[in-house]
Amino acid sequence: MINKYFHDEEITTNDLYFICYMIERVARRLHQRNRYVANTIGKDALEHLISVANVLHCENPLQVEDDWIEEYHLSKSDFDITKVDLELAGRIPTPLEMGKVYQRLIVDTEVPGEDYVDGILRVYNNEICDTIDNYNCSAFYEPSYVIARAYQDGGF
Repeated sequence: MINKYFHDEEITTNDLYFICYMIERVARRLHQRNRYVANTIGKDALEHLISVANVLHCENPLQVEDDWIEEYHLSKSDFDITKVDLELAGRIPTPLEMGKVYQRLIVDTEVPGEDYVDGILRVYNNEICDTIDNYNCSAFYEPSYVIARAYQDGGF
């Protein structure tokens, strides 16, 4: 994917990772699902954000959260991804860890001709995310090739 503003600059998987990480952070803060954040921000704004990700990653993540919430009119809900059965889940993965899970899934299941923004919207709107985001099971701990295979097969 080519940067929207600097046509000689390529968007990297690290830029994708940062966007997935921030989607996770914002979704947790607002008690929303990741798909809500990605869909509400939308394709055009995601293209902007991934094009400036190499600058945004230098900012305070709390400020980036605040900016996204205000700029894209994101609202709170009642879905709490961190509410788990502690007997089943030894620990809750961090937003950094989940950003990496989603970045790998987007890259591993990339469709020919698809850019990273289309991949974000495709993956976050797939029902497999409900399983990956259920921390009472171990889907998010699986190796990336297992998660990608589950995505291709329609479930675990």
